[in-house]
Amino acid sequence: MILPMRNTITCFLTSCLAAWAGLAQAQKDYTQYVNPFVGTGAHGHTYPGASMPSGMMQLSPDTRNDDSWDGCSGYHYSDSVIYGFSHTHLSGTGCPDYGDVLLMPVTRKTGVKDYAYKSSFSHMQESASPGYYEVFLKQPQVQARMTVTERCGMHEYTYPAKAMQGLVLDLKHRDKVLDSKLEMVDAYTLRGYRFSKAWATNQKVFFEIRFSKPVVEQQLFLDDKERKANMLRGNNVKAFFRFASDSAPLKVIVSISGVDERGAAGNLHGEMNDWNFEKFRKAANQKWNKELSKIEAEGGTLEQMRNFYTALYHVYLTPNLYNDVDGRYRGRDDQTHELTGKGNYYTVFSLWDTYRGLHPLLNVLEPERSSDYINTFLLQYRQGKRLPVWELSANETNCMIGNHAIPVIYDAFVKGVGGFDPNQALDAMVSAAMGNEFGLPSYRKNGVVLADEEHESVSKTLEYAFDDWCIAMMAQKLGRKDVYNTFIKRAQSYKNVFDPVTGFMRARWNGGWFTPFDPSEVNNHFTEANSWQYSFYVPQDIDGWIKLMGGKPKALARLDELFSTSSQTSGREQADITGLIGQYAHGNEPSHHMTYLYTYLNQPWKTQYYVHKIMDSMYSSLPEGLIGNEDCGQMSAWYVWSALGMYPVCPGSTQFAIGTPLFPKVTVHLPNKKDWVVTANNRTTDNYYIQGALLNKQPYNKAYIDYKAIANGGYLTFNMGAKANQDWASQEVNGPSTGIFDQLIIPNPVIRTAGRSFKKEMTVTIDCMVPNVTIYYTLDGSEPGMNGIRYSAPFSIDKSCTVKTIAVKNGVSSFPVSASLNRMPNDDWKVDLRSQYNRQYTAGGPDGLIDGIRGNTNWRIGFWQGFQGQDFEAVIDLQRTREVGSITTGFLQDQRAWILMPVSVDFYAAGDDMQFKKIGTQRTSVADKDETVQIKDLVQPVGDNVFARYIKVVAHNYGQLPAWHQGAGGQAFIFVDEIEVK
Repeated sequence: MILPMRNTITCFLTSCLAAWAGLAQAQKDYTQYVNPFVGTGAHGHTYPGASMPSGMMQLSPDTRNDDSWDGCSGYHYSDSVIYGFSHTHLSGTGCPDYGDVLLMPVTRKTGVKDYAYKSSFSHMQESASPGYYEVFLKQPQVQARMTVTERCGMHEYTYPAKAMQGLVLDLKHRDKVLDSKLEMVDAYTLRGYRFSKAWATNQKVFFEIRFSKPVVEQQLFLDDKERKANMLRGNNVKAFFRFASDSAPLKVIVSISGVDERGAAGNLHGEMNDWNFEKFRKAANQKWNKELSKIEAEGGTLEQMRNFYTALYHVYLTPNLYNDVDGRYRGRDDQTHELTGKGNYYTVFSLWDTYRGLHPLLNVLEPERSSDYINTFLLQYRQGKRLPVWELSANETNCMIGNHAIPVIYDAFVKGVGGFDPNQALDAMVSAAMGNEFGLPSYRKNGVVLADEEHESVSKTLEYAFDDWCIAMMAQKLGRKDVYNTFIKRAQSYKNVFDPVTGFMRARWNGGWFTPFDPSEVNNHFTEANSWQYSFYVPQDIDGWIKLMGGKPKALARLDELFSTSSQTSGREQADITGLIGQYAHGNEPSHHMTYLYTYLNQPWKTQYYVHKIMDSMYSSLPEGLIGNEDCGQMSAWYVWSALGMYPVCPGSTQFAIGTPLFPKVTVHLPNKKDWVVTANNRTTDNYYIQGALLNKQPYNKAYIDYKAIANGGYLTFNMGAKANQDWASQEVNGPSTGIFDQLIIPNPVIRTAGRSFKKEMTVTIDCMVPNVTIYYTLDGSEPGMNGIRYSAPFSIDKSCTVKTIAVKNGVSSFPVSASLNRMPNDDWKVDLRSQYNRQYTAGGPDGLIDGIRGNTNWRIGFWQGFQGQDFEAVIDLQRTREVGSITTGFLQDQRAWILMPVSVDFYAAGDDMQFKKIGTQRTSVADKDETVQIKDLVQPVGDNVFARYIKVVAHNYGQLPAWHQGAGGQAFIFVDEIEVK
């Protein structure tokens, strides 16, 4: 009789212990590890204020009132003044926007003009946690606290005893206001809207504001002048409100909507319908803890826990909810629509950044939300005729490159995320790839984006090729063979920018390679990067890239060189290129996969070394704790993935490359109620090298893990040590791989010449990286076909012509490649260039000033000579004395790019003695503040019977950029092309 009783007691105790363990787990607060100030210093561009996971409301202080680069989020940790608290903010972007509907408490009538109400503050009296922000404002001596729901925010202001309790509302704050409205509905309620232009050119925010106390005095201002009215509209609307000076704090609820004022009112009533600040603060904390607890990290140091959960917090900040509680939202057609069925509509899609790591992570953690994102994409496609590129508040900003909604859709599809129509999605993907934006016509016509037709051509070619692979693979899985055949060929376009001589990706220009070439140079052929940082970007065909490099030993040598070469870059200053190890730049997204390439090259211990180094040295829990822009969660998603011990090198592949786990134990609670557990035995600060592994208790010797293993739940166990184990997962068959094996293309041939223009005669050489091809060419620009001239050896030309060529092998032809070669109209003239042009803007050298080829308004493609911080001076030797009627010189202005018209241009003439006499001075009519990109020819008439051998042109530089310019203090450029003498 004892045994059953013992069993009963045992079962009872077991149940109690299990319940206690579950309760303890439920009560574990992961928000304690989150520091919202991480990334608010240096160039992280984050904000510290209150927001919910993917919430519409971001209630945060603004310490910047301009469009400075480090003020993109409205807050920077180096500042000491708060202008107020606004309700929309961007997390880690490289462009400024948002900062809508600014409120600021005051204790005296300071006025509303020029931020007279601003206040200093101290970080010692400031704190934040997920969903909560607090600060003490020194000037009014007011304690300010804030918390949020998804669409609403609550302010609580505690004023000094007996002090006036005032509040300023500023609708002009930050970006350019297109229209705004403020209406005093009653003593407790305001409503209105704010339409503005910045990064999003037509952002619309509607609001409702509710006070906990009645307004006892009000002043409404239009253009900083008080107006006796209860409603104002205009571009500069502000207000002051005074409340009873009792002992109770003033509470303010603000709700926002992208639809209309009714939507804002509905959001307030639906989410924040009482004044219980602590209730909403607690609910926000619980919501955040629920999201953060989906990954349980154990055994790390306090710093590691802070870094990890702050990173996971940043991952969840965007994209942002954009539909109201009633299901209505503003579409890409600027019209109001209503959702049908379950799910939400979102905005803020920083896809060039987030397709790499953030969206693959959310496909694991949040498949339902991922489904909503894709349905949002498809609604935007139907309503705006395009998938989003960088969408912001129903506006397409057309920022960054590629069509990276495509890999987001395909990665979700291949990971089993449902809830959307895959065939409709594929149609939208194909439509995006067949668009006419950002060099796509050049890409389709030439198999490569040509540098003489489109800037950032190398990056665009590489990223379009990856997008095309995603289309091809999704089409293959849906049985759409025609789409597959087209796009699997396009997915190989990366081969057309690979130079086998240097082993780097290079710009194709006039049939050949753009020269001069320096892989460390940051220039207009790459997006926020250089050739080092893009030459390893072929995620869809790493096997093919290895073959182009000449095999794994050579690919390994180049990857080693990436991390060991000098970190010095040349060319344009690019603030995004930070976190350098050699030329690897962790502070910007194109580098994020590179450390994991060692697993594809069978040296996973090097991946472990560099991943550990980056996690250990480039992330911290300080405000400066991010090495580059947070970029809407991608910088943090890299850390979360890497802490889990893996990374999605190729979104759309089911293979995750293994790195080095950060924690002794991590449990990922999957949406299917299963757990994925990663254990790292003996993991310490020094023990980051994998010695061996078990998958579900079975020996595991692969340098990757498949998604199915994760989705099914299970256990991955690593044994860690202080020395690299070069045997583990280092065999050829143990590495991850991606490859394209059918419909192989013939890479485009290369026309090698001394330049685009020539004097007297030029030698032309044509070659192709593929052996045993037959090359055909024509000299009149006609299609060569197989009836063209068969190339056998270099040849010479002495007249202007267009060389057009193809390479053919086994019946497969490359794209046609053409070079326009121009014999100079005055090929005996000589140019003495007495100023030093910028290396990136040479127009082909000094003779580019007289070659007869004019630059256009897209100055980035290389037809202009650029001179920064100096005057331009050139002398043209006409070789003999001639009668001169006029001198014309062309200049370009793109004020926002620091290129301004010269202040004046002096023209001189001289005979054989070179004793120059001024003929005249010309000035442009183009204003320095004119933002139109434009070309202006300055013509200097000479008069009758003027003879000269030498012509001199001196253009005087604008000089230092003034205070009103976004580059204030920098030196202006002069851009010049073509000096014509008649």
